[in-house]
Amino acid sequence: MVKKILLLGSGELGKEFVIAAQRLGQNTVAVDSYAGAPAMQVADAFEVINMLDGDALDSVVARHQPDLIVPEIEAIRTERFYEYEKQGIQVVPSAKAANFTMDRRAIRDLAAKDLGIRTAKYLYAGSLEEMYAVVKEVGMPCVVKPLMSSSGKGQSVIKCEADIEKAWNIAGSKGRGDSGDVIVEAFVKFTSEITLLTVTQKNGPTLFCPPIGHVQERGDYQQSWQPAAISDADVKAAQEMAEMVTRELGGAGLWGVEFFICEDGVVFSELSPRPHDTGMVTLAGTQNFSEFELHCRAVLGLSIPEITLERVGASAVILAQSEGSHPYFEGLEKAAIYPKSDLRLFGKPTSREYRRMGVTLAYNSIGTDVFTCVDQAKEMAALIRVKNK
Repeated sequence: MVKKILLLGSGELGKEFVIAAQRLGQNTVAVDSYAGAPAMQVADAFEVINMLDGDALDSVVARHQPDLIVPEIEAIRTERFYEYEKQGIQVVPSAKAANFTMDRRAIRDLAAKDLGIRTAKYLYAGSLEEMYAVVKEVGMPCVVKPLMSSSGKGQSVIKCEADIEKAWNIAGSKGRGDSGDVIVEAFVKFTSEITLLTVTQKNGPTLFCPPIGHVQERGDYQQSWQPAAISDADVKAAQEMAEMVTRELGGAGLWGVEFFICEDGVVFSELSPRPHDTGMVTLAGTQNFSEFELHCRAVLGLSIPEITLERVGASAVILAQSEGSHPYFEGLEKAAIYPKSDLRLFGKPTSREYRRMGVTLAYNSIGTDVFTCVDQAKEMAALIRVKNK
């Protein structure tokens, strides 16, 4: 049966989801705050609205009468989702999940206080004055994040007292939504960071993808690889934590659950109720289904018998260096000569410094050192330059 899917947020992750949905014969409507967003380029229809405007959101839902609402970003008036569920619309993964994960306060308190999951020490601040006191209690170095943001936006590290006001201002200018509060986290001494893509099904067990390793700069991922080399005990601990949180939030879909791997165990970091940017490595064919195909199958209620590792792979981001419009790319012919590789250019209509404009992908057979793929993906990305007309 053909379902109408209303996608809220139409970036590169949404674009790949729309492609996956259309390959399964579904109808998609892409929504974002600007025209020409990546997912709009491949969807059946699109809308341009401010998704934090509840009335505008209600109007789009009433006009299109979707069967499913699939959020791709945090900056949405998610409290309206409860009413949509009452109307019989399937909110992915659930209205509760979308509301809790939109706000770092809700999801962190759920994990740490309600479920007893190990997290970094953290406190909240609602003013600059309060932040000085909170930083003193948490200790330095510490990490500051807006309560609402994605892809590392508004995140910074405080190493000394002089950094506090700067971090407060960055969080206020880069956060999404209308909450000005921040979360201040103690710095975790970790050996690696992983994303555990977790799939909850309507009629089936919770499934886990092989862990994905990643490197971040400026709070945003730069390279990711699969599989990440961590111990079986740490994999099991991460899976148990991920299942606890996703079961509590409810619903069907793919979740990106982030963890710190430390010498003394696993620490829960964050959770997104949708495909994860580090999971773009699965576009290299590392699994039998990409993260976008898994998300689509799960929300449609299609069975996912198993998730298997098919080969090792890596992704590296292609970043813009300056602000401009009508971006184009140079160096594609140089990057294309690499064997066992691919790339994705997102089609964003504008660029700005450090904006993610595409990814390079490299892969090889199971048993190959995955970091040879990381090196290749990085080399390819370095050959590609984003220009503006």
